[in-house]
Amino acid sequence: MAQQVISLTCPGCGEPVDTSQKTCKFCKSPIVVSTFNSVYSMPLPLVNKYAGTYRSVLSGAPDDPEINASIALCFLKLKMFDRAAEAFEKAVVSNFDNSELFFYAAVSLLGGKKAFLAQRPVIDKVEEYINAANMIEPKGIHYYLLAYIKYDYFFRKKFNTAPTYTEALAEASQAGLSEFDVQQLHEILGVARPPELM
Repeated sequence: MAQQVISLTCPGCGEPVDTSQKTCKFCKSPIVVSTFNSVYSMPLPLVNKYAGTYRSVLSGAPDDPEINASIALCFLKLKMFDRAAEAFEKAVVSNFDNSELFFYAAVSLLGGKKAFLAQRPVIDKVEEYINAANMIEPKGIHYYLLAYIKYDYFFRKKFNTAPTYTEALAEASQAGLSEFDVQQLHEILGVARPPELM
């Protein structure tokens, strides 16, 4: 499916650009953010500018998957979890080959709270997104998030589950788990890393 080219103003400098451009020719800022790492180190006021620009675009094209993915990543950085989850929901429909969107959709569903506090239907949806991410591209951080869910929700509530958190953690190590990714994940979640997952 061909992506629709959308005209917008550059979030960095305000010049007219479109979504076919990777970066603004004037200020060299990215036009459309496509990874969480691209917004992770941005100052919050700039992330707000990006979100505002994308919000304007979505008023005319509310179902555009690329812009929904971009605004979802901004909302996640701003810890606006409900809005991020809603935008990710629209984005994953047409981006079924993007493991990062499924992964961060799962993160946003936790709402910045411990998995232990989530309702079971939310946990089921989180697991569905993690499993989709792993089917697309198995990564250590995907398995680590699964291990966290299996520990904090299932193990702590004494529910039987497969795989167990220790099995998911072993998968994470085998898939190449980065300490930076784990720290970043817990920072986004706003949840301390359980000693059992160290």
